[in-house]
Amino acid sequence: MSTAKTSWPEVVGWPAAQAVTQVGTDRPDVAIEVLPSGTSVAPGFNRERVRVFFDGTGSVAATPVVG
Repeated sequence: MSTAKTSWPEVVGWPAAQAVTQVGTDRPDVAIEVLPSGTSVAPGFNRERVRVFFDGTGSVAATPVVG
């Protein structure tokens, strides 16, 4: 069983750049996509991806998760 981190609820409200740094530090093995909230994305799970959605102020709007 893997003990790698899969979600980052603590970064909600942080500046997106700071959240990306944290996710990258915790999981250097994943690709991080930074997207505006409300962006349409293709469905499907990808264990090598984390999406960070930010709001109009540049703050993280939702918990980033692997997938």
